[in-house]
Amino acid sequence: MALTVNVQRIAVALGLLLGLLCRDAAAQASNPNVLWQIVHDKCVPDERQHGDPKPCAEVDLAGGYAVLKDIKGASQFLLIPTTEVGGIEDRSLLAPFARNYFADAWQARSFVEKALGHAMSRDMLSLAINSASGRTQDQFHIHIDCIRADVRDALLRERPNIGWQWSLLRTPLAGHQYRAMRVTGLFGHNPFKLLARGVPGARADMGQHTLVVVGMAFGGRVPGFVILDDRADLAHGDRASGEELQDHTCALGH
Repeated sequence: MALTVNVQRIAVALGLLLGLLCRDAAAQASNPNVLWQIVHDKCVPDERQHGDPKPCAEVDLAGGYAVLKDIKGASQFLLIPTTEVGGIEDRSLLAPFARNYFADAWQARSFVEKALGHAMSRDMLSLAINSASGRTQDQFHIHIDCIRADVRDALLRERPNIGWQWSLLRTPLAGHQYRAMRVTGLFGHNPFKLLARGVPGARADMGQHTLVVVGMAFGGRVPGFVILDDRADLAHGDRASGEELQDHTCALGH
């Protein structure tokens, strides 16, 4: 009888704990400023005062960004500026000497690999920033995680057709029509500026676009990247959420 009572008490306690965790996650998801609050109010002060970035995984004060484990997925991390930046539409991203946060995010892929316990092929990893219509947070953030297996397969098939200028992919990704281009590296190739310069009308309409960067090798073993862009089309159910191309369960990593 006593054993049964104890088991019941444990089950109730676990249920309450799970409820609290779910409520906390829901509260974070419903607060559009929670990322800024975590970085500005917790991570940056802790790094400055104690040399400890927690709850972030990293705070680079000189670089002006933090890396935070997302509450969703086992291996998803977010790169977040330590200054207020609204999102992909923020004009500061196109300034002459704007920091290339995608280059910083690619360097931070090591946190994904550490969470998985092993290194990953570059074409299995991706970076994504959602459009204003496809995001829940008002502070700029880049999602760092694995690419979906079907998206990777599609890009490998399309690879010979992806050139140095923007062009539409023949294959839809996650049911949406993306355009793509290739670059040799991210240092010196800022995806925000490439989008603004290369896609007609994008500079005046950045907030409706999403960008995804996927590691790739060209011509055998030459490392580079595929940059993907989609524009929101709410009438047809496309919120331009490039995060849809990522796999937060990271099937490729298992």
